[in-house]
Amino acid sequence: MKLMHLSDLHLGKRVNGFSMIADQRHMLEQILALTAEEKPDGALLCGDIYDKTVPSAEAVTLLDGFLSRLAELCEVFLISGNHDSAERLAFGGRLMTAAGVHVSPVYDGTVKTVIRSDGSGAVHIHLLPFLKPVQVRRFFPEETVENYTDAVRFALSGIKLDDGARHVLVTHQLVTGALRCDSEELSIGGSENVDAQAFDGFDYVALGHLHGPQRAGGDHIRYCGTPLKYSFSEADHHKSVTFVEL
Repeated sequence: MKLMHLSDLHLGKRVNGFSMIADQRHMLEQILALTAEEKPDGALLCGDIYDKTVPSAEAVTLLDGFLSRLAELCEVFLISGNHDSAERLAFGGRLMTAAGVHVSPVYDGTVKTVIRSDGSGAVHIHLLPFLKPVQVRRFFPEETVENYTDAVRFALSGIKLDDGARHVLVTHQLVTGALRCDSEELSIGGSENVDAQAFDGFDYVALGHLHGPQRAGGDHIRYCGTPLKYSFSEADHHKSVTFVEL
């Protein structure tokens, strides 16, 4: 199964007061052209779809057009990031499923899983939006959720990793040891690092959050990076779209 890995579109972003909408519109056109050429079975959109929790009308219109055209080319699997409002992004999610756009709901103690198959068997795609420990504690009141690693581990604990299937995790977190950029938002009040061991058992972990393409704790745990440069620290980055075959 061939999957396209995208993250951190940051639609509606302004850099030094300058709107990036025109550049982002061109970027999305290029992504659609590449999708038509590569013909992936699915597109994984790993959070920070918007740049703000209350996106501009321009950004919402841009995403609406992009998703409707992308869904004509392949199935879409989308989660919210730390810049997004999970509630706003999930609105209409059940209706969008019928069009082949699968959106992670607001976290409710479970992880949404979509099962697909090809000639090699089943592929389970698990959609885990950006989480903070406080969001997980309410669903695991008897457990000690002290940090982000604990939060992710408990959030994933309900997933049965069937040995006869391939498992893909779509998530948006900071993995310990990964390299950051100036344009990335720092959390206030402590470390948000997640130990890569929290992802043990998954065949591929499609990460969003960091703007530089890189592997994080293993060849199968990857950040695809942003498709556009959003800071001077990204000047030397080679921006592209990541494709993976399972």
